[in-house]
Amino acid sequence: MNETDLRHLRRAVELAAEGLAAGDEPFGAVLVGPDGGVLFEDHNHVGGGDATQHPEFAIARWSATHLTPEERAAATVYTSTEHCPMCATAHGWVGLGRVVYASSSAQLGTWLGGLDLPPLPIRPLPITDLVPGAVVEGPVAPLDEEVRALHLRYHSIPRD
Repeated sequence: MNETDLRHLRRAVELAAEGLAAGDEPFGAVLVGPDGGVLFEDHNHVGGGDATQHPEFAIARWSATHLTPEERAAATVYTSTEHCPMCATAHGWVGLGRVVYASSSAQLGTWLGGLDLPPLPIRPLPITDLVPGAVVEGPVAPLDEEVRALHLRYHSIPRD
């Protein structure tokens, strides 16, 4: 983990905060090429009712269209929270490279488990359970605590 990694990971957390400000769940992700340039970035867009509108899934779809297999393998995905199973498998199917996350799916499960929420419709699993051989790094303190605060804020907002 170097300063370049931390800069892109901070941007993923900023995107999660932007998603929260837009009324969406706080998840953000950045796709970075091997030269360190940002290729694609996004935040969650599930507020409209489509639960598949995750930024990591958008990255997988974008990269499949715009990058060669070699470019995808050399890229890094920085994300505020470790991929869900849907996004992890999309990542694996398109052959994206390394993943760096600020907070893990296990941490998210613990944080949400302490709240009075309905159970998730899927089981949160580590990326490597779904994509053997995936190169992952995370969680990263203190960014994980920033992500935790975003999720706690999201779940404290009254919803219809």
